[in-house]
Amino acid sequence: MAPLKEPIDTRTQQDPASGAGLWGQAPYAVLVVDTAGTVVDLNPAAEALLGGALRGAPLTGAGPAWLARAHQEAAGPTRPTADDDPAGPRRAASHGRIGARSFEAHPAPGRDGDTVWWLADVTDRELAEDELAAERARTTFLAEASNVLLASLNTDRCMRVTAQLASRHLAEAAVVIGPAVGRKLPLAYAVEGRAAVCGTVTADPEEVPGLGEALQGFPPVPSRWIDPASLPAWLLPEDFTGTVGSAVVTPLPGHGVPAGVLVLLRGTEAAGFDESEEVFARLFASRAGAALSAARLYAEQSDITRTLMRDLLPPELNRVHGVEFAGGYRPSADRDRVGGDFYDVHPGSTPDDATLAILGDVCGKGLDAAVLTGKIRNTLQALTPMSGDHGQMLRLLNGALLISHHTRFATLVLASVRREENRVRLSLTSAGHPAPLVIRNDGRVEEIETRGTLVGALPHIEATTVETDLLPGETCLLYTDGVTEARGGPLGDELFGEERLMRALAECAGMPGAAVVERVQVLASQWLHDGRHDDMALVAITAPLTTHLSAVDGHTRGRYTA
Repeated sequence: MAPLKEPIDTRTQQDPASGAGLWGQAPYAVLVVDTAGTVVDLNPAAEALLGGALRGAPLTGAGPAWLARAHQEAAGPTRPTADDDPAGPRRAASHGRIGARSFEAHPAPGRDGDTVWWLADVTDRELAEDELAAERARTTFLAEASNVLLASLNTDRCMRVTAQLASRHLAEAAVVIGPAVGRKLPLAYAVEGRAAVCGTVTADPEEVPGLGEALQGFPPVPSRWIDPASLPAWLLPEDFTGTVGSAVVTPLPGHGVPAGVLVLLRGTEAAGFDESEEVFARLFASRAGAALSAARLYAEQSDITRTLMRDLLPPELNRVHGVEFAGGYRPSADRDRVGGDFYDVHPGSTPDDATLAILGDVCGKGLDAAVLTGKIRNTLQALTPMSGDHGQMLRLLNGALLISHHTRFATLVLASVRREENRVRLSLTSAGHPAPLVIRNDGRVEEIETRGTLVGALPHIEATTVETDLLPGETCLLYTDGVTEARGGPLGDELFGEERLMRALAECAGMPGAAVVERVQVLASQWLHDGRHDDMALVAITAPLTTHLSAVDGHTRGRYTA
């Protein structure tokens, strides 16, 4: 409170500036104390506050001790303020309690060196300030908790973080219980903010009052309804050595389904949970439940994606019936694992039956193209018994694509592969796809002249099948146009092209099929310089190097070994 412009005439209770009783009628308690510490005068509000007449009595003993100390300090030398106040230097207010109330005492100079003390009741203001500070602290905690909880989509980590935060800010110990998996309950324990421990327990939720209902998403029961002595041993953390004095069971609401339950525990030495603390616990639980629900949904979606992706990913190729197969795949975007390019190898039922190798390219990129890819692969696998007639297989596949809801088309190349002694016999059919290339042992690269119509676009298709043989060490390469249409080079806008591919393959004569695939992938990647590109897929079919063994008797026909 600022000092008055002119000193108050404390003997007559008159303000020289106004000529009226100024503090005698004030709603605040006012005391006038002289330099000796004696109460000179006081108004009715002060008499009522201090409980009796104090005139002529020393302030020490008659009034509150903190006010007597403040008067002694105020009577000493003071330091002038920056503003040259004619009433003299300002003095700081003092704080203390009178009974159950809080007061601020503001000194003002009076006549003849007296000090006028104005006592302002600040109890309500301090309560409001305390509540505001507590609310700010809670809001800050909830914001920080949300950031920490949403920083991970791992369910176990979210449970541990929830338990740790709750035990640090809400209770002495906290237990997070996830939805039951069969008869098992996943748990996370934490005590006094220390690192949480996860585990599972086989237990009946109905052993804890309100737990079964909370796991189903029903509102929590008040803590006063929970008997701490009835809590089962599996609910208590091992580090919690005291006796439970109070407990709160509150659900963790998720996105449409309950995400679990939060159990808060306090010992007998701590105060029980009041209504405001239970409300705050529910606010925290709502944020924790949202984070847990998001993590659990992400885990479920990841499992579904992983299961579906397993059938969409290209298979790992190896030797089949004496023929080497090698494959390579690179999607158009590094974040994607599947796309529109695909390959498959379906072994014959016996070594004498042909193995069917398929490489294709669906129009488009990403997941939409991958969905159609899966359908084509499944259809062709069902048509494998007809692998001796590529034309019929392609016509049936074309009909299946035309009646589907997809509007995309695809190009394919089919290869029926059969080992005949030391040679490999190939029957190759292209359906709108780049022609296969054969790497001969002398370094020549032959383009197999098979042509055909792409599938999924026209009601009638045509395709020609060409047969060729591979000698030991020779390789037939099937590839998609993502290789030849890779755009890069010195200026970044030149296509890799078929001519550059054939020159590269000429240098791969005699190399294993896996090495040929790897060499082409490396060259294409170097050409791209990390630029944008289409899906790339390659399949190499190689006749293994063989050794002819003579018959034991030296006369009959021998055999070849791979």
